Amino acid sequence: MNKYLKRGIAITVIGVLVCMFGMYLKGIDSSLYGLTLTLGVIVFGIGFVTIVYSLMRKIERQSILESRDQQRSEKEEN
Repeated sequence: MNKYLKRGIAITVIGVLVCMFGMYLKGIDSSLYGLTLTLGVIVFGIGFVTIVYSLMRKIERQSILESRDQQRSEKEEN
């Protein structure tokens, strides 16, 4: 696991926990539940985007390595 995937998972879990806290506040009729739920959804979204970014980085890294291997093999043939 790379650092972006770890951060993404952690941020996503924090977002879910904040949303759960917002639902708890809604259950006890607190006026802060709307702000808490909004914050939880935003944090969850940031975590999800970070996870997707880590997957894109992994795919990009693999394609760069394949390209370098191909260039090396072409140099050896010439």
